[in-house]
Amino acid sequence: MNFLPKSYIDLNMPTLEPKVYDGYIKALTDISQAITSELYLEDLLKLIVMVTAKVTGIEICSLWLLDENESPPVIRLKATQAIAPEYVIDRSLYLHEGVVGYVMTHKRPLTIKNVLRSKRFKEKEMARKLGLVSMIGVPLKLKDDKIIGVLNGFTARAHEFSDTEINLLTAVANQAAVAILNTELMVQTRVIQEELETRKMVERAKEILMQRRGMTGHAAYRWIQKRSMDSRKPIRSIAEAILISEELYVQ
Repeated sequence: MNFLPKSYIDLNMPTLEPKVYDGYIKALTDISQAITSELYLEDLLKLIVMVTAKVTGIEICSLWLLDENESPPVIRLKATQAIAPEYVIDRSLYLHEGVVGYVMTHKRPLTIKNVLRSKRFKEKEMARKLGLVSMIGVPLKLKDDKIIGVLNGFTARAHEFSDTEINLLTAVANQAAVAILNTELMVQTRVIQEELETRKMVERAKEILMQRRGMTGHAAYRWIQKRSMDSRKPIRSIAEAILISEELYVQ
């Protein structure tokens, strides 16, 4: 079985034609474009596994991300193009568990020719049901050598992964790591901006209440907070309503 389409041959061969690089470049280009887009993280992760599976022709591609909010940290399955119920259920592993944990902690790719014979691979029953045989796991590595997750690929037949194939998936995984980091930073920036805007609105609403009702700053805030709780609406919505009311009052 060939892990890559026929157009893929050893990238080190001197007789390569430009079309040999097409699929490889396409995968990196798609993910590179995502770096500067405003995709939500969930959509980005789906894009990565779908592009990787399509380019490589592997049976199942999955992406796991490190969750450091847990104690101890865990690695969670975040995206896959597989539709089998056995695979898409919520799954997580500790850093010392399975192939994913090994790749995460050792910061290097790992290949297994037959997962059913591997002591390291823990989900043999699932592999039997889905007909999975060989696998590869590569770390999602950032420039500072930090690993934020693992990209896995499974084949339906026994396969020896070549250096070229490993390098291909490593390049895709590293590009994916940059895209994921960029998306997370954009989300954090949005959250910070929204928090600052909310604070400004609340402060302006407090000033209006202090002037119109003779309240102290603390009392005005408590009034806004209570209206938010009673109406089950965000505090920002209450502040906006006060500002709109003030504009109508002034007019």
